[in-house]
Amino acid sequence: MIDIPRNFKVEPDVEEFIEKAGKDFRLCTTCGGPAIVPTAFKAEKESDIRIPIGENILFVSKVQAKYLREINMRMLAGHLRTRSKD
Repeated sequence: MIDIPRNFKVEPDVEEFIEKAGKDFRLCTTCGGPAIVPTAFKAEKESDIRIPIGENILFVSKVQAKYLREINMRMLAGHLRTRSKD
């Protein structure tokens, strides 16, 4: 598990998912709460916190970072549902 100075952690399942996907993701704010989506859907911002995960980066919205303790698979649920429809 990656420890981040902002007092939140990244679950190993999230790390593994991002490494296998082989692309960058962003944790951002949605009407349903925090969500992790590919940066192709929601581009990173200069103010984002950058978390290296393997060869990729998880960008975390500065707004969300204030409220996070842990980055978990529930935040990927919307993206996974969309992928399963393809």
